[in-house]
Amino acid sequence: MAENTRNPKNAKDPLFKRLTRLFSGPIVNYRSQTTRALRRRKLDKYASKFRDTAGQKFQRVGYNPFDNLSANIMAAQNRAQRYIDFDQMEYSPEINSSLDIYADEMTTSTIFRPILAVDCGNEEIKGLLSTLYTDVLNADFNLFGWCRTMCKYGDFFLYLDIDPEVGITNVIGLPTAEIERLEGEDKTNPNYVQYQWNSGGIAFENWQIAHFRILGNDKYAPYGSSVLEGARRIWRQLTLLEDAMMAYRIVRSPERRVFYVDVGNIPPQDVEQYMQKVITQMKRNQIVDPDTGRVDLRYNPMSIDEDYFVPVRGTAQTKIDTLSGGTYTGDIEDVKYLRDKLFSALKVPASYLSRAEGADEDKATLAQKDIRFARTIQRLQRSVVSELEKIGIVHLYTLGFRGDDLVSFSLKLNNPSQIAELQELEHWKTKMDTAGSATEGFFSRRWVSENIFGMSNEEFLRNQREMFYDKKFDAQLEAVGEAEAAASGIGGDMGGGDM
Repeated sequence: MAENTRNPKNAKDPLFKRLTRLFSGPIVNYRSQTTRALRRRKLDKYASKFRDTAGQKFQRVGYNPFDNLSANIMAAQNRAQRYIDFDQMEYSPEINSSLDIYADEMTTSTIFRPILAVDCGNEEIKGLLSTLYTDVLNADFNLFGWCRTMCKYGDFFLYLDIDPEVGITNVIGLPTAEIERLEGEDKTNPNYVQYQWNSGGIAFENWQIAHFRILGNDKYAPYGSSVLEGARRIWRQLTLLEDAMMAYRIVRSPERRVFYVDVGNIPPQDVEQYMQKVITQMKRNQIVDPDTGRVDLRYNPMSIDEDYFVPVRGTAQTKIDTLSGGTYTGDIEDVKYLRDKLFSALKVPASYLSRAEGADEDKATLAQKDIRFARTIQRLQRSVVSELEKIGIVHLYTLGFRGDDLVSFSLKLNNPSQIAELQELEHWKTKMDTAGSATEGFFSRRWVSENIFGMSNEEFLRNQREMFYDKKFDAQLEAVGEAEAAASGIGGDMGGGDM
């Protein structure tokens, strides 16, 4: 592994080396994983397919370093162009509102539900992480902007300022267009990842950067894909069509006048000069000179798109006619067509963005759209939670936690759709009613648990034990209540007699 000499932190520090080694691969509990030897034996049975002639198509014939160089250059240019398009697309009010809606739905909160909830059985770890996300990261205020930037570009980079004594002390947002994710730099470790800040000339280790990215489209890997990616082509078409529509209205909408000027017996070679004289006289404007007070007749040019001058002879006399404007100024069906496609690409219900057509939808249709949109939001929330958990692991490791303590917690963002929650509760209520009816002398509890609730045999047995302990605890509470009632009755009898 090449030494990183441009890193602002001390690369020879033991903590630096341990964190680099920790984040050079996936952080999992290997106790529950298949042993490496068993995995090796399973893979070896396919080795012959790559050594014979039939498997040659899977092998690289030759290696040319300039092939990767040109591919990397083209990828960087395409990425820069995409970011430029996303910046321009944000000036569109529909797209700007869509990004706000995405970020709002991802960071919903109520009085009883904070934006980010920490779930951990260890109260010490839970307290440390709550302080990290609430006080250090200030998630209540910053998470909205982070989510919005991630949705806009598909990527967002945070630099983690780490103190060896107290853990993460601050986070700094880095310019998305200037950060490169470097994978495969270490041939001995395919999981090794570095980040390079091009304008700053600095390279960062994997644990120093939190890379929020929207995965699912490997076209731009290892970077994420923006929620606006599918709308780029439609946005260009809609922008051109709107400009053409506005130009047509400006040029064709106003009425024009046609001046038929009688030129009489003027020779043909002098008609043009005479027409210019008439046009000049009709286009003069009276201007008062502020110095002398005299009236000055200045030339006031008029656009050729406004009026027409036509010379006539013979019986035709001088007259003025009105030429009506364009007749297609109110036809915007093509614009509506592209706008609907834009809304489809953004995946935001049109009723969220527009108060015009499509805003007044029936409740059933709007509820279904809300649920589908909530699923999209939950997918984006999982991307955010993944990097927030990485930040928590770095913080805990710096504070001295090791082993299972690093993965003993989980984070959760709120469900963006109350309708989806109500639908899920209604679904469970139906299951409960069906299970209660099925166990009334027809099906066993085990059959109901396996076929209605999808529980395994171990889950069923554990649930039965928990139900037994619940009933035992309820019986103990009932016994305590009866004992207290009996004691109070005896005390009343002893104190209530006549003296």
